[in-house]
Amino acid sequence: MKYAIPVSGGMMSPHFGHCEHFAVFEVDEQAKKITKREDVPSPEHQPGLLPVWLAKQGVSVVIAGGMGPRALDIFHQNGIKVVIGATESDPDKALSDYINGELATGDNICDH
Repeated sequence: MKYAIPVSGGMMSPHFGHCEHFAVFEVDEQAKKITKREDVPSPEHQPGLLPVWLAKQGVSVVIAGGMGPRALDIFHQNGIKVVIGATESDPDKALSDYINGELATGDNICDH
């Protein structure tokens, strides 16, 4: 299964739509182990583009600190699960915590 996390400055980006790149991970679900990480440059920000673009990348789950309601709707329309409110800033640790059922989440930090 593929997961994506928005990244800026090496950490989970606080603004999903304006991240530098996405850390795209492949995970062995049975072993609960990350098998591959690829940092994929984010396309230029355009409203509604990222959910469709990530779906074309084969992503099944997105983990983020927050995002707007329109992006959430488009992700759901494309069959991508969204986990928002993630408090862990390290992308690798955030995913590891998630697949092990230990990811701490809080409020959606998106302010629009």
